[in-house]
Amino acid sequence: MTKSEKLVMIAAMTTLMAACSEKKYENQLQGKVKKEEQTIAPKVAGRLLEVLVKEGDTVNAGDTLAIISVPEIEAKLKQAEGALMAATAQYEMAGNGATSFEREQINAKLSAAQEQFNLAQKSFNRVEQMAKDSLLPQQKFDEMYEKYHAAKAQLDAVQAMKKDIDNGVRHEKVAMAKGDMLRAEGAMQEAQTAYNERYITAPKKMTIETVALKAGELALPGYNIFNGYSLNDAHLRFTVSEKHIGAFKKGQTYTVVVPATQTKIEARLTAIKQLAGYADISSAYANYELGEAVYELRLVPVDQKAMGNLLSNMTLIMEEPAK
Repeated sequence: MTKSEKLVMIAAMTTLMAACSEKKYENQLQGKVKKEEQTIAPKVAGRLLEVLVKEGDTVNAGDTLAIISVPEIEAKLKQAEGALMAATAQYEMAGNGATSFEREQINAKLSAAQEQFNLAQKSFNRVEQMAKDSLLPQQKFDEMYEKYHAAKAQLDAVQAMKKDIDNGVRHEKVAMAKGDMLRAEGAMQEAQTAYNERYITAPKKMTIETVALKAGELALPGYNIFNGYSLNDAHLRFTVSEKHIGAFKKGQTYTVVVPATQTKIEARLTAIKQLAGYADISSAYANYELGEAVYELRLVPVDQKAMGNLLSNMTLIMEEPAK
């Protein structure tokens, strides 16, 4: 057999296989199982202390996947705790006003100032009369006059201090202390949130497909450590030409067969979306005319548990409904 004869035979066999395939899948639509891909990355930088899952595991929402060591954030958390304690104490002190010991002190000062003023007043009254009778030099009178007014000024000052204590701390100082406390609380919450990020958790029920890092390696913010597929967001995807799209109605339920497992799945049509162009056609054995509009059918299983054993991109078959 010559080379040209062999080429002709291969071409004929290829054409025959294509014709058989077209006949096999006549009046059937082929689709794919699609599962939403999920990537998980840390928010803080640190060294992986422990990796708690491996490839192939199934995890639930909230399960811890890995733990990151972040000693720098632990130090900031202690600083924030100390600042909050100090600011809270300042605010409480401003709200409570003077202590009983401070009140005793000001009462004692007021009593002493009152006694000094009384003595200075009596002495001044005596020398004032003597000065009128010209029995006292003017120098002595001036000295006693100065002592009398000094004692009066001292008494007024202590009385003002007591009045200030009795009236309590000014509201401006209380507001300042409260502001410092709120700022410390914010710093504490920020440090606590960053500290809690040392636990990398699963956002939803999913399978772990790849684990990029091992324990002891450095994890950077935004670097995807875990990749997997969400189990609760699986859907079935079919591609239909515009000449057949009229047979499908949104909200209706259709029977889909999985050839690999010979299982049937009841699925509800939830969305019909037009694809952007001919190059987006991805279903096998597609036979669309150039320029013909193509639509994507999105079906969701009535029972999501039926998707548990199916892998992403597995082939599906659905009988084309009558128009």
